[in-house]
Amino acid sequence: MDFIPYGKQWIGEDDLRAVAQTLESDYLTTGPKVTEFERAVADYCGVKYAVAVCNGTAALHIASLALLKPGDRVLTTPNSFLATSNAILYAGAKPIFVDIQENGNIDLDLCEKMLESAPSIKALYAVHFSGNPVEQEKLAKLKERYGITILEDCAHSIGAEYNGIKAGSCTHSDASIFSFHPVKHMTTGEGGMVTTNDEALCERLKILRNHGMVKTPGMKPWEYEMRELGFNYRITDIQCALGLSQLKKLDDFISRRRQLAGRYDEALQNHPHIRPLYPYDGRSSYHLYVVRIDFERLAIDKVELFEQMRAKGVGLQVHYIPINKQPYYKQLGYGNEPTPRMESYYEEVLSLPLYPKMSDKEQEYVIQSLLEVLGG
Repeated sequence: MDFIPYGKQWIGEDDLRAVAQTLESDYLTTGPKVTEFERAVADYCGVKYAVAVCNGTAALHIASLALLKPGDRVLTTPNSFLATSNAILYAGAKPIFVDIQENGNIDLDLCEKMLESAPSIKALYAVHFSGNPVEQEKLAKLKERYGITILEDCAHSIGAEYNGIKAGSCTHSDASIFSFHPVKHMTTGEGGMVTTNDEALCERLKILRNHGMVKTPGMKPWEYEMRELGFNYRITDIQCALGLSQLKKLDDFISRRRQLAGRYDEALQNHPHIRPLYPYDGRSSYHLYVVRIDFERLAIDKVELFEQMRAKGVGLQVHYIPINKQPYYKQLGYGNEPTPRMESYYEEVLSLPLYPKMSDKEQEYVIQSLLEVLGG
């Protein structure tokens, strides 16, 4: 059996045809496929506007520049990829790390307590960890009561829903971002998206992704104006052609992820020292399948588990190392925040392989291998 990674894209013949057709067209970048892809994602999420960029970090960067001011204090989670809080720093703002709930998402009740005691906090960056959306009614309460700016990091959660509210719809937030990296639900190779219901914000994002340049009616044909310091964060028509093809299959991809997650739950439910991060949840789009393992009661530690599983041809991963414990953040004075649940979480968790192209036989092998290594 081939090596089984924790995540993997699924590229089909239809995807190859879509890319080939664009390669034969007049536009390879900044053409009609970009606009078509933006509209298709916006329609899928039920949001007014979408701005496609070259990757998810670029999406976070320009969204942060548009939403934040230098010096703003921003509540966010230590349980995410580095890009979430890095983007706050890119904008000259200051991340404030808040502990997580047992399901891995930021604790919005703690966020409210911090907002009550520190009205100088201006924003919240909420990550839908593993594909499981944050509580939308709590987001709505925080926005209405405290008037804060809210960004939803939906890099894990395209296709997820919370009481009928789709991830990326910005129902209770100012903007959301997506990533289309190959391990995500759908891919454009690299790629990202910002969604919003604010037309002015949408226009600002488009300027930021294209060097800060503006062309307006009345200008000479060759003229443009650079009105602020922007970036070359454009995405190509080639990538967007792939994205459009993948989007047509997204619901099928998510359905398969949920099926695999349910089977993991069932197979592992009787082991005394392993449990899913949260019981099967049909709202989650399951970018990740995370388990917690009580290593203190086992004759194996996390490093040994990783090594033995890799020797069996199975790739595990940890999502995530606490951001506030990273050396760069410690240099900035972070690392001593009261985040006991995050610290306990990090000691126990790992992500099992989960991707739509994963066969039943491969999943059975992962489960069997894991139980053998754990001695259960």
